[in-house]
Amino acid sequence: MTSSFSFFRLLFWIISVFFQTIKSLLIPNIPLPPPHFPLLHVPYLPLGRIIDFMDPDALVSLSFCSRKTHSVIKTQRRAPFDGRLCVSGYDNNLSFRTLQNRNCVLSVSSSYAFITSKEREEMEYVRMNRQCVGVYRSNGNLVLRWYGDAMGGLKETTDYVTNLFNIDVSEVCVFKDAIKMIEWVNRRQKTPLKKVVYTNCVIPSEEELIYLLSDCTTLSEISIHSEAPPSFRILGSFRRIDYLDIMYGSWVTIDNLLTMDGIEVALENSTLTNTDLNLFLKHWLSGGCPRLKLFWATTGFINIFRVLAGLLHNAVFVEDHRDYTSPYGHKWTLWDGYDIRRADGVTATVCHQQTGILVIAVWPDTAYNYN
Repeated sequence: MTSSFSFFRLLFWIISVFFQTIKSLLIPNIPLPPPHFPLLHVPYLPLGRIIDFMDPDALVSLSFCSRKTHSVIKTQRRAPFDGRLCVSGYDNNLSFRTLQNRNCVLSVSSSYAFITSKEREEMEYVRMNRQCVGVYRSNGNLVLRWYGDAMGGLKETTDYVTNLFNIDVSEVCVFKDAIKMIEWVNRRQKTPLKKVVYTNCVIPSEEELIYLLSDCTTLSEISIHSEAPPSFRILGSFRRIDYLDIMYGSWVTIDNLLTMDGIEVALENSTLTNTDLNLFLKHWLSGGCPRLKLFWATTGFINIFRVLAGLLHNAVFVEDHRDYTSPYGHKWTLWDGYDIRRADGVTATVCHQQTGILVIAVWPDTAYNYN
């Protein structure tokens, strides 16, 4: 009986707000009165459902109201978040990221950053970790204005959000001090960091690249969107990396490629030749890179017959298009590819997609889950 009464009270509140809104639109200059809805007096079952429907930034804003609201959100939210929690040292924010979208939760600024007069006027103050922090909206995003260093504020904010939502950081986006950021995240949580994105603002040091590609064995996904230092090389074998995306891959040699053990490998601006790609294909056919599901590289010029040299007797031309989805959600339409089969029966399509792009897609394709 109590649950039914609470449901009807909630329904009555929604209807009353609807009619108040219509009234304010039809009769100008009459302000919309704030609805009297004691959210925290709602029984836990409907309250939990309300909280599950709220966006992360709205929940963070609500958590600032009191210790009670913070506690209720922390204990009552059950729905999984869409995507991974990413901490970005590049633009100082926390967001939930999927392959296609980014839902910003919080941005962080220092007290030295520019702020408009309107934002300053609307800014309010809350207590976080015993510090007074300014809160305001900028371009639709919730911003915390910390006094002092923005990176220090980003770390404090990360602690607050992960504690509120009972989650760990899965991804970081860095453009400097990558080693410090990665080690800080791995120290603060039990779950290893999944992915690092190195942005293209600055050229990383050789030490940072070697750390990402060789030394930090917990990272399973790496995207490097910056150029490498001149004459940079990885000597010896690559470690096991599930997902590797290198935007400026001119430094990646065929010797590097033959030591990789990945599920998805993407090399842009590569200097690999048709002969190199032919050698890699033969390597895969003989059992090398056994976990591979998708490989693609841009090299400037692809001659598909040189790539398939010595393999055409084992290749079947498919004069049609097929859709392929990788384990990490990347979608390709494969046009007029050649199917080749390994001794264990596994089939891959080798396809010259566009000018200078070669794709090797291993079947069957798989549905992906980015969480």
